[in-house]
Amino acid sequence: MNTTASGVRRSISLRAATPEDAELLVAIYASTRADELALVTWWSDEQKSGFVMMQSEAQHEHYLKTYPQAQYSIVSVDNRSAGRLYLADGETELRILDLTLLPEYRNSGVGTYLWEQLLAESTEKNKALGVYVESFNPALRLLERLGFAKVNENGIYFLMQRPSSGGATTETTD
Repeated sequence: MNTTASGVRRSISLRAATPEDAELLVAIYASTRADELALVTWWSDEQKSGFVMMQSEAQHEHYLKTYPQAQYSIVSVDNRSAGRLYLADGETELRILDLTLLPEYRNSGVGTYLWEQLLAESTEKNKALGVYVESFNPALRLLERLGFAKVNENGIYFLMQRPSSGGATTETTD
């Protein structure tokens, strides 16, 4: 059992994503676009589903091409699929490619628990921990509380990074 930041005892684990998780991964991705697509009233549900599928596949192909050695994991909470964590372990930085929880697991302490585990791993490996976040993402407040700072900006995306325990940041442009 793990205790989340909210003090709730839950079993939180990661397992490798497999081809059998394709539908789940699309649903997780779709949850990140739901508010945006709700505003697109001129598209049918079928058109929205097709768009989400296309975007999800394009994102996944980009990650695989850019970070072929990354770990692509499913987050489980109490033995139920709850999200995804994609993590690239580079020479000087752990780069979080994606950490997304399904809506019913957001704001429950699960994300904070995962961030704390990632921070501990980066400290253990003496590597910076970095993630690109949209400038309007509510997670920015959490990242700042956890010691992250903006080290780069790419359009609407901020590269947020917590330095290694040695204090060095590793600004990159990918």
